[in-house]
Amino acid sequence: MLTTRMRRLACAPLVATVVAVLAACGSAPVGPGFYRVERGDTLTKIARDNRQSVSSIARWNNLSNPDAIEVGQVLRVAPPAGAASASATTSTASARSRSNAAAPNGAAAEAPVNVANAPPISLVWPAAGTVIRRFDGKNSKGIDIADTAGTPVVAAASGTVVYAGNGLRGYGNLLIIKHNADYLTAYAHNRSLLVKEGQAVQQGQKIAEMGDTDNDRVMLHFELRYDGRSIDPSRSLPPR
Repeated sequence: MLTTRMRRLACAPLVATVVAVLAACGSAPVGPGFYRVERGDTLTKIARDNRQSVSSIARWNNLSNPDAIEVGQVLRVAPPAGAASASATTSTASARSRSNAAAPNGAAAEAPVNVANAPPISLVWPAAGTVIRRFDGKNSKGIDIADTAGTPVVAAASGTVVYAGNGLRGYGNLLIIKHNADYLTAYAHNRSLLVKEGQAVQQGQKIAEMGDTDNDRVMLHFELRYDGRSIDPSRSLPPR
């Protein structure tokens, strides 16, 4: 039975890391009226720099907790078209501004991924073991595979390592591999990392060893990202 803490750490989305990696790989800059959160930013600083109130930016981005912004997150820092002024307090204005809250590139904050239009990618299973949690798109943004410490973790597809480290709290030793302009895969909680950033890897190549870093059991948390958003890896994995 998975503990609440393990579920929170292992299955939370890797949105901040993936967005940051995409930015580093040359993704388009944010448009006018938007700002990408950088290390050390606070909502108060962002509001001050953009001559807005904290409450307005929180409302435009539907932030229930103003302290919960993440590096790489894109925030609307200018009023949406037709939005009420910062002094407006009516529920109608709040609802309208929340509906106009924007995600990266100005897309709707909860816009679904159109998997039907995604180009196919063929993956191999990144590790042997038992699947103890599957993708549901809400609480689980990937799949969790449990086995013994040291179980080989392999690249699910050929590509280039764009992140190798343990700088993201809750994911332990983490690898992110960029496969093409559309797809990334992420591998979390490894005992050791066997490849470095910038290194080209082949499908099936051993890249890490399964572990329990920043987790309370040995497992691999594996995610597939299309256009920066999580999709179900099982659609591209062979039957097991």
